[in-house]
Amino acid sequence: MNLLHLKYAVEVERTQSMTRAAANLFTGQPNLSRAIKELEETLGVVIFKRTPMGIVPTPQGEEVLAYARNILAQIDEVESLYKREEQNKQVFNISIPRASYITYAFTRMVASLDLSKDIEINYKETNSMRAINNILQGNYGLGIIRYQAIFEDYFISMLKEKELKFEELWEFKNLVLMSCNHPLAEKEEINTDDMSAYIEIAHGDPYVPSLSLSEVKKSESFDTSTKRIFVYERGSQFDLLSNVHHTYMWVSPLPTEMLKKYSLIQRKCTDANRVYKDVLIFRNHYKLTALDQKFLEEVKRVQDEVSNIVYK
Repeated sequence: MNLLHLKYAVEVERTQSMTRAAANLFTGQPNLSRAIKELEETLGVVIFKRTPMGIVPTPQGEEVLAYARNILAQIDEVESLYKREEQNKQVFNISIPRASYITYAFTRMVASLDLSKDIEINYKETNSMRAINNILQGNYGLGIIRYQAIFEDYFISMLKEKELKFEELWEFKNLVLMSCNHPLAEKEEINTDDMSAYIEIAHGDPYVPSLSLSEVKKSESFDTSTKRIFVYERGSQFDLLSNVHHTYMWVSPLPTEMLKKYSLIQRKCTDANRVYKDVLIFRNHYKLTALDQKFLEEVKRVQDEVSNIVYK
């Protein structure tokens, strides 16, 4: 028996309406109807009937709902026992793309944590599919996925199918990231043909629904790029960019402090018009915590700072 189904049933009884209950529960009406049907099939009883006054419980349904309310009340009581402990613990779990501006915002958030309280944080850099699965499996509260705008329909369809909420955080064009000592560092305008003589660094595990890994990798690279190194962590990319001066990488805009730290520069490319989106995702019933809000505020702050420099 699914506890969530019991919660759904109690809300339907309270509102006497599938439509109002679905809205209150932040879920779709088809999903709510399916959950009630599954609960009825599991118990072998009809819980609700439709009347001119709305949806009301059957006699057996009233018995089921009495037990359901009692079970949910007991769960609330158990949760309240540990609420005080949770108030003294700062918990934050998120999966993100390998994006330096996001990590920069995360670092700011961590620096502001209250050291008098316990801290438990999981910060996972990964591709979009793994970020989605981390939320569906219940291991992470938040996720940020990244995709090219041309693939948006695929991702939006997937998120809706999996009943995840989503909110666009940023739309941007990639920049070229390279060492200050790169042969092209002094060039005022750069195009993709200029990059053909140099080594491209790229992340090795992108994901797009319905496409093979080789097709996705091809979609993320320009035809002029024939020299590539695929990496899986940002640490390696910075080591390569800083120390091997004929490497470069397509990236989301970086904060100035990170560029200075690794002696790097970022440049617009005149014929690189691919648009990317970073999108926040979380479960339908997930409530953003104070720490989640603080992190998202830092992300927005860093975006504004970077945009004022790069896109002014």
